[in-house]
Amino acid sequence: MVETLFEDIFRVDQLDPDGKKFDKVNRIEARSDQFDMYMQLDVNTDVYPMHVGEKFMMVLATTLNLDGTPDSGFFSPGGRKSLADKFEYVMHGKLYRINEEGSGANVKADIYVSFGGLLMLLRGDPSIAAKFELDQRLFILMRKVDKA
Repeated sequence: MVETLFEDIFRVDQLDPDGKKFDKVNRIEARSDQFDMYMQLDVNTDVYPMHVGEKFMMVLATTLNLDGTPDSGFFSPGGRKSLADKFEYVMHGKLYRINEEGSGANVKADIYVSFGGLLMLLRGDPSIAAKFELDQRLFILMRKVDKA
């Protein structure tokens, strides 16, 4: 069974908070239900359109192999089942920075990942950030869920 590093349901609060920069990319701001994490994520909206108010499940994992074996880094077409089969939008990237800000009970951890130039910032509980390592290769997997 695949062990994921992070999994939660997010709600899109805002699109392009700093203005539209690219034709086919939106930067979404979203907040998670369970862990109250804040996320900024660049999404190729030509492939996967996102709208304010939509809810989506987001998973971060180190492999797509269902048995949990490390990913080879190469795409091999064929009939082999993978974690990606359960999701609508998948990107592969590299964690390039982890920060902690604040003090006492207000400490927040920031996790920065680049998915081929599409960036993600995940901010929240430092105990969640403890599962991640600098230069770690990650998959982000997303699928929309009902608004209810």
